[in-house]
Amino acid sequence: MAKSKNEFYLRRLHSLLGIIPIGAFLIVHLMINHQATQGAEAFNKAAGFMESLPFLLVAELILIYIPILYHGLYGIHIAFTAKENIGHYSLFRNWMFALQRLTGIIAFVFIFVHLWQTRLQKLFFGKEISYDMMHQTLQNPIWVIVYIICVIAVIFHFSNGIWSFLVTWGFLQSKKSQRIFTWVSLIIFLILSYIGVTAILAFA
Repeated sequence: MAKSKNEFYLRRLHSLLGIIPIGAFLIVHLMINHQATQGAEAFNKAAGFMESLPFLLVAELILIYIPILYHGLYGIHIAFTAKENIGHYSLFRNWMFALQRLTGIIAFVFIFVHLWQTRLQKLFFGKEISYDMMHQTLQNPIWVIVYIICVIAVIFHFSNGIWSFLVTWGFLQSKKSQRIFTWVSLIIFLILSYIGVTAILAFA
C-alpha cells in the first residue's frame, strides 16, 4: 500500500516537472534559439541577456538540471516497466504512449549531448555560448540531421506530455475533452517544431 502511494506521488511529480519548469524552459530555449533566424547578432544578444542573469548557475541547477535528471530517470523507469492499456485507451493513444516513451529516451540522451556541446564547453573550457558555437557544430550535415530528429522528438515528448499531464491531474476527464486536446497538442507540436527546425537551419 505504501509503495503504491509513493508511486502515485512520484508519478505526479514526474508529470508536473515535465510541464513546470522543464516545459517552460523548453519554450524559452526554443524562442531564444529562433532568434538565429534574424541573424547572429540577434541570437547573441538574446543569449547574452540570459547569460547575464544573476545566480544563473544556481537557477539552472535547481530549476532545470535537477528536474530534468529526475524526470528523465523516472521516465526511463516508466518506459521499461509500464504496459499499454488497450482496454482503457484506444490503439492510437497506446501508440502515443509508446512514442512518448521512445522520444523521452531520445530526449534524455540528446539533452546531455547538447549540454556537452554548449554549456559544459563554457564551464570547462571557457568557450562563449554564441551563434558561432552552434554554427560550427552544425556545419556537419550529420549533426544537422541529428539535431532536427532530436529536437522534433523533444517537442513531441513535450506536446504529447501536456495531454498526459492534463489527464493525469484530472483536467481532461471526458473522452470528448481528451479528443479535442489531442488536436490542440498536435497544433502545439507543429508550431514548436517549426520554431525549432528553422532555428537549426539558421545556425547551419
